[in-house]
Amino acid sequence: TDSGGLSYEEAITLSVNDVNEAATDISLSSTSFNENINAGSVVANLSTSDDDASDSHTYTLVSGSGDTDNGSFTIGGSELKINSSPDYETQSSYNIRIKTTDSAGLSYEEAFTFNVNDINEVATDISLSSTSFNENIDAGSTVATLSTIDEDASDSHTYELVSGPGDPDHAVFTNEGSDLKINSSPDYE
Repeated sequence: TDSGGLSYEEAITLSVNDVNEAATDISLSSTSFNENINAGSVVANLSTSDDDASDSHTYTLVSGSGDTDNGSFTIGGSELKINSSPDYETQSSYNIRIKTTDSAGLSYEEAFTFNVNDINEVATDISLSSTSFNENIDAGSTVATLSTIDEDASDSHTYELVSGPGDPDHAVFTNEGSDLKINSSPDYE
């Protein structure tokens, strides 16, 4: 409209230019893994949430809040790998910080906690409270108490006498719970 009141109208279309935007999230295929997996095992696959759907991303472990255990992992492409076999009884969780960078150099960082799953492990030894006993003790006497060495401290164990090489005297004994008992009174002579 001009100063004399005359006017003109026209429709105008404005275009919004798509500019590269930084990623908004990093997702992991898993946040836990089993203990005793092999060194170099993939513990998670990484993916990025980014408004720019066609962007490609690279991943790195970075310093910052939550990076305590970065040295325990490596990243190959979008795979997060553990450097050495984890042991739940030694370390039950890991904290790492990951950075995703898009093709234009914009980045996003996030801290993650991984839990190690405690897997039941086989016992490693059987111990006897004693490996000798006196002659002439009564039949049915307990000559030793059995115990087991097992990383899984909460496990309970049962015992069974089994035959095999080097056990000609296994029939002389009976076990009841964790007690090893002699079946008849022993005579040294």
